[in-house]
Amino acid sequence: MVSVSKNILRGVLVASYIGIIILIIFGVSAIFSYLNTGADRSKMLHTEIKKIDQYLPKVIWTPINNEGRPMDNQTLNSLENDYLDAWYVMHISYLTNTTKGIEDYYTESARENLFNIVNSNKLDNIHVDGTTLEHHLTLDFFSEDGQLIVLTDKEVTEYKAVYKNNKLILETTEISNYKIVLLLEDGFWRIRHLVKEKSEEFKEPIHSVDVANLNIKGINYYPQATPWDMFGNNFDIDIITKDFKLIAQTGLSSIRVFVPYEGFGKAQVKPEKLEKLKQVLDTAEANDLKVIITLFDFYGDYSVLDWTLNQRYAETIVSQFKNHNAILAWDIKNEPNLDFESREETKVTSWLKHMIQLVKSVDQNHAVTIGWSDAESASILKDDVDFVSFHYYKNINDLENIYQNIKKEIPLKPVVITEFGMSSYSGLWNFFRGSEQDQAEYHHTIQDIFAKNNIPFMSWTLYDFSEIPKEVVGRLPWRKKIQEHYGFLNLNGEAKPSFKYIFKQ
Repeated sequence: MVSVSKNILRGVLVASYIGIIILIIFGVSAIFSYLNTGADRSKMLHTEIKKIDQYLPKVIWTPINNEGRPMDNQTLNSLENDYLDAWYVMHISYLTNTTKGIEDYYTESARENLFNIVNSNKLDNIHVDGTTLEHHLTLDFFSEDGQLIVLTDKEVTEYKAVYKNNKLILETTEISNYKIVLLLEDGFWRIRHLVKEKSEEFKEPIHSVDVANLNIKGINYYPQATPWDMFGNNFDIDIITKDFKLIAQTGLSSIRVFVPYEGFGKAQVKPEKLEKLKQVLDTAEANDLKVIITLFDFYGDYSVLDWTLNQRYAETIVSQFKNHNAILAWDIKNEPNLDFESREETKVTSWLKHMIQLVKSVDQNHAVTIGWSDAESASILKDDVDFVSFHYYKNINDLENIYQNIKKEIPLKPVVITEFGMSSYSGLWNFFRGSEQDQAEYHHTIQDIFAKNNIPFMSWTLYDFSEIPKEVVGRLPWRKKIQEHYGFLNLNGEAKPSFKYIFKQ
């Protein structure tokens, strides 16, 4: 009997050990997969590059009035695609210090200069992470035999980050003019000459928005049945309408909603998603609610080679809704500072700065901000945003001093707390600490602080949720369970004690 018990115990221990090893392997592989998302672009061939949307800078053609042979649309489209792909493979070359693919887009004489630059950079351990964001093309000449084209490319917006020994030594954005000669070889337009004629420093777009009287008394919103999937297959505008009416009845004036980058189609934004967002904005307007739209939810790459895709996505959404009466502001990204360690702080902040400039260039009438995850990050890019916003989930007793210190550091811009809250969860995973009454006391106290200091706010969140996606807080049950109970309304839609303090009139 003793021997059997020992065997059982030994078996349990071995099974537990195997289980732990499997979990570790699964975790490491998941992290590795996350950190290595995307194709290795340095290995793409000509045909592979053409199969995917990997580089979509804004292109504006002047009216076609060239010398020589008339230009048909099919040839013009082929020319544009090959010309942009040539820029793309050049960016990859300078980033990876490889020359694969260059022969597909540059003639033999043009390759020599590129090869020399790559070889020199490789010897000096330099690489350049760059892209172009906008091209203004003029067709100057098309030969009668259809084999040669001359272009002028003006006001090319170029971003470059130069690294030596993997350390950033230079970051610049320039506006340049180019003269280009292309030859038709093997059915592809290849660059024979690419000559920079002029270059000057990029100037940020003029953007003047009055935020002196910014009145934000609001809440972050997801429907209870579809958290983090508001615009998915189970989108229900009737439920959203009911919720917006309830929010308006509490006296709150604004909501914050989240637009998922991949869910909306990335660079090729899906029309049906835009229609759902329009319904949400129309419903908000009907209930006198203003909306802050967070644009890049569930995005975390920041690769310079993706900037043109990100730009196309943001430009589509912002241009579509910039004149909608419900729009209050654009929030570029939710809690991007959480990606500093995995994606490098300089890359994240460079991406944010560019996206701010892009949104401001499209919409001159609405404010732009960034929803930092904590007060410590609030001052990052403070000169670029129209108002500063951060989230606060730390000790409520420290909030007043923290807020006042930020206001001293940033005296000329509004500072908004766009997330705060307390979970009412009480169970195994927090040792039965916490309660609905504790949550109510928290909201009562924090509303007094907001009223006393005239702090604009947006709470988290209207509902308790029955399920939290692993992409939000991970797989750990103690994190998911606590996150499920931040709402003012419970799983049955009934008001918790905290609902009384959702807003202090």
